[in-house]
Amino acid sequence: MESAAVFAGLHPTPGHHNHLLGPSRTAIKLLPPSIDKIIFSPLPIKLQKQSHFTSYIDNSAINSGNSFRVTSPASDVASELANIDWDNLGFGFMPTDYMYSMKCSQGENFSKGELQRFGNIELSPSAGILNYGQGLFEGLKAYQKHDGNILLFRPEENAMRLKMGAERMCMPSPSVEQFVEAVKATVLANERWIPPPGKGSLYIRPLLMGSGAVLGLAPAPEYTFLIYVSPVGNYFKEGLAPINLVVETEMHRATPGGTGGVKTIGNYAAVLKAQSAAKAKGYSDVLYLDCVQKKYLEEVSSCNVFIVKGNLIVTPAIKGTILPGITRKSIIDVAISQGFQVEERQVSVDELLDADEVFCTGTAVVVSPVGSITHQGRRVTYGNDGVGLVSQQLYSALTSLQMGLSEDKMGWIVELK
Repeated sequence: MESAAVFAGLHPTPGHHNHLLGPSRTAIKLLPPSIDKIIFSPLPIKLQKQSHFTSYIDNSAINSGNSFRVTSPASDVASELANIDWDNLGFGFMPTDYMYSMKCSQGENFSKGELQRFGNIELSPSAGILNYGQGLFEGLKAYQKHDGNILLFRPEENAMRLKMGAERMCMPSPSVEQFVEAVKATVLANERWIPPPGKGSLYIRPLLMGSGAVLGLAPAPEYTFLIYVSPVGNYFKEGLAPINLVVETEMHRATPGGTGGVKTIGNYAAVLKAQSAAKAKGYSDVLYLDCVQKKYLEEVSSCNVFIVKGNLIVTPAIKGTILPGITRKSIIDVAISQGFQVEERQVSVDELLDADEVFCTGTAVVVSPVGSITHQGRRVTYGNDGVGLVSQQLYSALTSLQMGLSEDKMGWIVELK
């Protein structure tokens, strides 16, 4: 079988038996089945060969304005849906079929990417990411419609955020076009792992890391861009049900002038201690305050936070210590389109405790209503422990858009097939 099993819906190019056209009419060339090796640069990191499957994306074609090309031999991936209990799908890692890899050296540009069997990677013990935390990640989702079409939600926003973070962390980054096309190729290669409509989504995790060996404190000499995917259900076990947060007053997520505003890996390890302590006491997660005055909201461990008072929706302003969430940005636009007044500014704890509703936003949670906030021993509940009307309204509006159930008037959806 040709690679239609992986890139379902591809069509033969007229007059060329060894080419297929991808979802955007881009040429896909089939290599001889005998090719079973991925050639990497002779630097310390390499991805282990997992199967007789190699493909690459020629990004030089993208950069020059020519057609995007994926080269792939025959695939052994079955086209049927993966054997998963879709009704009990949680938010956890599940190995899939393929991952994507692209490399470049410091001072150069990413050029050629490869799809290959998902598996472990090898790193030098002196790799920049292991020694100095030089790494970033992104998160986005793919949804499947009832008609079989696959939808991505604003992938170019993730690409631009990665570029912004890479500049802060002294790393080269893929172009927006390279990022988006790599995401498309990875999703199509793992199509059978996309949950059926209404059962979840395919979580997409791009990683950018300093993979070259470096001993002294300096940018790594080589960088690797990886993408892997995993089918997921709800992030919080409660699903669309109220979560319970505790305000952290001693530990802080970020500092002015630091890296709180980019999606670097160290930001997340830093919240684990407070989060673990909160969960041990029965809370869902932690809400962090600013580290200077210790009275203004910043964000939850991995989510942005919003408060509602009447027709007014307020969220902390992006000022370098708060991650510019893509779901956050989208919810603001959706809320404005539905007649709400939205403000981005400082939000005090007192204002939080006096709110009508509170909710969090993020790629993983989408919109998560908050049922209670505990601050210095005082517990305040919202909406009689139920899902607030505004939270429900915005959740329904955004998820309907993401899943292709409503018209995309914003132009946010990328359809793969």
